[in-house]
Amino acid sequence: MALESFPSVKNILLLDSEGKRVAVKYYSDDWPTNSSKLAFEKSVFTKTLKSNARAEAEISMFENNIVIYKFVQDLHFFVTGGDDENELILATVLQGFFDAVALLLRNNVDKMEALGNLDLILLCLDEIVDGGMILETDASVIAGKVANHSMEADAPLSEQTITQAWATAREHLTRTLLK
Repeated sequence: MALESFPSVKNILLLDSEGKRVAVKYYSDDWPTNSSKLAFEKSVFTKTLKSNARAEAEISMFENNIVIYKFVQDLHFFVTGGDDENELILATVLQGFFDAVALLLRNNVDKMEALGNLDLILLCLDEIVDGGMILETDASVIAGKVANHSMEADAPLSEQTITQAWATAREHLTRTLLK
C-alpha cells in the first residue's frame, strides 16, 4: 500500500487574534522557507478573519489546500490538508487538537494561557500528527499522553510517548557508550 493512500496533514497552525504564531507545525515541503510559511499563515488568517468559525469549524479551499479552522476567544486553530484529502478527517484532527488543548488548559483557552503552557500544546501536536501522518484524534487520549509526558523514563516502553521513547533510547545509548 502506498503512503499516499493514508490521510495526511500538511500543517497545524495556532495563531492569535492578530495572525501571529502561537504554535505551528509543518509536515509538508509546500512551504520550504520560513518566510513562505509566514506568508501562508498571514494569507490564511486574512482570508478567514471575517468568517464566523466560533460555534463550529469552517472549511475553505485555499491555494489548492483544504483548510479547516475554528476560532476560540483570541486563538485561531487551523488544520491544512491537500485538496484531495477528506474534509471530515481533517475536521476530526482539528477537533481533537482543540479539545485536547481545552482539556490541558482546563477550558481556559486563550492566548496567555496557551503561551504559558506552550510545551503542552507542542506535545499535543506531536501526539496528533507525525510527519504528516495522523496518529491520534481522540482528545482524552492525546491529553492523557501529554499529561503523562513527565512520566519516569523507567516506565514500560509501551506506555511512553514517542518523544519519551527516543529520550530513553538516547539515555541508554549514552550510558553504554560511557562505560
